[in-house]
Amino acid sequence: MNKQSSIGISAKIWITTVVLTAVQILVGISIEEGTPPGFAFFVVPIATTILSIPALITLAIVMPIIQNRVENPASKIKWLLVLLLLILLLYSLAAIALLFGIHSFNFSETNIEDLQYLLVALGLLAVAIIFSVAINYKAVINYFYNSNSSFSFSFFFNSKKYKAMEEIQKSGPALPASNNKILIKGFITGFLILLMLIPTIFISNLISEREARQKEIVKEVSSKWAATQTLSCPFLVVPYSYAYQGQDGKPAINQSHLIFLADTVMVAGNILPEERQRSIYKVLLYRSSIEYKGNFKVTLPTDIDATKIDFGNAKICFTLSDYKGIEEDVLVQFNNEKLILRPGLPLNDFGKTGLSAPVKLEAATLLAGLPFSMQIKIKGSEQLHFIPMASSSKFELSSKWNDPSFDGEMLPNERKVTQEGFHSKWSFNQANLPFSTVIQPNSLGENKMNFGVSLVQPADQYGKTMRSVKYAILFIGLTFAFFFIIELMQQKPFHPVQYVLVGIALVIFYTLLLSFSEFIKFDTAYIIAALATILLISGYAKSHFKSWKTAGIFFGLLSLLYAFIFVLIQLEDTALLVGSIGLFVVLALAMYASRKINWYGTASSETVRVAS
Repeated sequence: MNKQSSIGISAKIWITTVVLTAVQILVGISIEEGTPPGFAFFVVPIATTILSIPALITLAIVMPIIQNRVENPASKIKWLLVLLLLILLLYSLAAIALLFGIHSFNFSETNIEDLQYLLVALGLLAVAIIFSVAINYKAVINYFYNSNSSFSFSFFFNSKKYKAMEEIQKSGPALPASNNKILIKGFITGFLILLMLIPTIFISNLISEREARQKEIVKEVSSKWAATQTLSCPFLVVPYSYAYQGQDGKPAINQSHLIFLADTVMVAGNILPEERQRSIYKVLLYRSSIEYKGNFKVTLPTDIDATKIDFGNAKICFTLSDYKGIEEDVLVQFNNEKLILRPGLPLNDFGKTGLSAPVKLEAATLLAGLPFSMQIKIKGSEQLHFIPMASSSKFELSSKWNDPSFDGEMLPNERKVTQEGFHSKWSFNQANLPFSTVIQPNSLGENKMNFGVSLVQPADQYGKTMRSVKYAILFIGLTFAFFFIIELMQQKPFHPVQYVLVGIALVIFYTLLLSFSEFIKFDTAYIIAALATILLISGYAKSHFKSWKTAGIFFGLLSLLYAFIFVLIQLEDTALLVGSIGLFVVLALAMYASRKINWYGTASSETVRVAS
C-alpha cells in the first residue's frame, strides 16, 4: 500500500468517528436540556473536528508502520484496535487531567458529577470508535490484505478462519505464529470492563432520583400534616423603657422589652408515631403530648431599673415551628389563673411562630416565685426538638418507636432503646447554658441549644444500594476475570459480545436490588437479586462451556463474591480492613488458578506453515 492509501484509510476512520461523536453529543444535549440551540449544530462538529486532529495524525503515522512491520494480516487488525484503544486512553487521561487541574483535585459532589459525565462521554467516544471500524471494516481489510476478498470481523476471535485466510493467500515463506492473541484479548476484556462501568453511572443517578422522590413524598405529606417541631419553654416578655442620649445631645426614651426565663422547668412528653402510606412510600408522622411544669423566680440585674419595667403589660409566650401541629387549645396555669394562648409574639428571639397571652405581674411576686404549668398536644413529622430555656431544666421523652436518632446540640444524659420503644432524659443548669434568666432582645444570636429526637423511617435501602454500586468494578472486573481465566484453561474462547451480555446481567442486578428494596427489606432484596443474577450467569456459563462442573464453579465463585460485597455493605468502620483482606485473598486465588496458563499461546519455536 502506498502512503496515500494509508492517509485515506486513516481519514475514513477519523471522519466516521467525528461524525458519530458529534451526533452523540447533540443527542445527549437534546436529552439533557431539550432541543439544542442553533449554534450547537455548528460549534459541536467544529470543536469535535479540531480536538480529534491529533488522533488523525497518529493514525496516519502509525498505520503504515503496522502495514510494513507486522507480517500477519490478522495481527495488523489487532494492532489497529490496540492503537485505537491507546488513542482513547490518551484522550481519557488528558480529559481527566484537565478536569482535576481545573478543580485542583477537589472531589466535591459537583466535581464527582462532572467526572461521571466525563466517563459517559468517553464511553460514547469508545462506542463511536467501534462503530467507525465496523462501518469501514471492508476498507480496512482491503488495505491490510491488499485484496478484494470477502472478510468478516469474526476472524478476530476465530483461529480457524484466520488459518483459512492464510491458506487462501498461499504466501511462500512461513509466518511466525501469533502468540499475542491472549494479550490482545486481555486488552479487549479490560476495555469492556471499563465500558460496562458506564451504565452504573446511570444506575447511580436513578438511585439518587428515587431517593429524591421519596424525600419529596415525605415533604409533601409532612407539609399537609405538620412539619418538624421545635418547642420552647414558656417565657415572659415585659415592656421596658430606658433613657439614653440622642445624636443631637438631648435625652431620649427607648422602648424595648426584657425576656424573663423560668427558674426551673420540668418537661415530660410522650410521642405516638403514625405511618401513612403514600404511593409505594411510607411516611412517618407523630402525635405528642407535652407537659410543662415550672416556676418563674427572677432577680433583676443591678443595671436594670425596676421602675422602668411595665409589669402591667407583660405577656407569657411560647414558640413552636408549625401552627398546623396544634391539635387543641393551649392552656397555661399561671399564678393561679388559667390562660388561653393566642397566636402572636411581641418579639422573635426564640422563633417567628408562637403563642402568647397577657399577664399581670408585680416585681414582688416575680421575685418570690410564680408557678406555672402547661400541656400541649401537638403533631409533627420526623423531628421533635426543644430549647432549654430555664436556669435548671429537665426533659423526659418516651415513645413506642424503636429506631430514634438523638440529635441537636446535646445528647441525652440517659437513654434506653429497646424493641418496645425508647426512653430518654436530658438535664441542664445555669452553668452549661450560654444565657441568663434575664435577656435583652437580640442578644442570643445562634446560641439556642436545640436538642431532641428524630423519628426517621428507616429508608437506608437507597444508601446501601448506592454503596453496592460503588463496588461495581469488583462485580464486573472479577466476574470477567473468572470467565477470562476459565476460557483460557478450557480453550473455549468467550466472545466479547458474550462478555457484554454478562456485564449487562451484572448491571441489571442493581436495578433489581433498587426496585425490590422499595417493597421489601434490603437484605431480602439483595438475596433475591443476587440469586437471580448468579443463576442467570451460571446457566449461561453452562451453555457455553458445556459443563455442569464449570457452571458449579461459577455459581460458587459468584456466590462468594456477592456474599463478600454484602458483608462490606453492612460494615461501617471496618469495611476498608475487611475489603482489603478480601481483595488480597481474591488476588491470591486468581494467581494460584492461573499459574499453569500458557500466556504466550504456542511455543515460540513453533511456526505455522502455509501450503505452497
